[in-house]
Amino acid sequence: MLGAVLAACSTTVPSWRSKVSPLVEELGRREAPALFPQEYRSLLETFEHGEALYHVREDDKGADLYYQLAFQKAEMLQSEVQRIKKQLAAEKQRHEAELAAKAEEERLMRAAAEAENQLRIQQLARLAEAERLAQKKTKEPQKILPVYYTVRRGETLPQISARDEIYNDSTLWPIIYRANRDQIRDPKRLWPGQVFVIPRNFSHDEAVEARRYSSKNK
Repeated sequence: MLGAVLAACSTTVPSWRSKVSPLVEELGRREAPALFPQEYRSLLETFEHGEALYHVREDDKGADLYYQLAFQKAEMLQSEVQRIKKQLAAEKQRHEAELAAKAEEERLMRAAAEAENQLRIQQLARLAEAERLAQKKTKEPQKILPVYYTVRRGETLPQISARDEIYNDSTLWPIIYRANRDQIRDPKRLWPGQVFVIPRNFSHDEAVEARRYSSKNK
């Protein structure tokens, strides 16, 4: 019906008709009837009233007043439609952002739970390994390290220091030398049968100093 009315012709076209007609058609094609049904129906009635005055009664001035009023309603309705569309778009964007944030939070929680589980597995593995080593250690006979050593024929202090049961390090011989100065006049000459004290609780600094002394007295 509206299309048929808009298609009608007249010799004198009211000035507001050409302005409001495109708006009425555009709002009809968009969301206006669904978002604002009452307002759109009021706009349509006002426009059709103007159409009736223009085409039936041929009252151009009276019709133009209704066209002008319809134009004002159309502009207000168009503004409201745009506002609602922006609001709906913002709500959709906010909803999508909330969903994305929730998904990210769930992902982080799963990652944290997985990391915690992996850490727990590693801790249990370390505890099991420590327990295994402890059990193995208790089963193995404890190696008793000597605190005295009897010199054999032809031995030197570096050879004695290098023995597994002594220090397993030939450069630590100065420690033995200093602990037995009362028996050793010349560190390069030992006598078979001499019994040396073997220090066990020497410090790291003492070991470093012994190696330094050893390198100077090769």
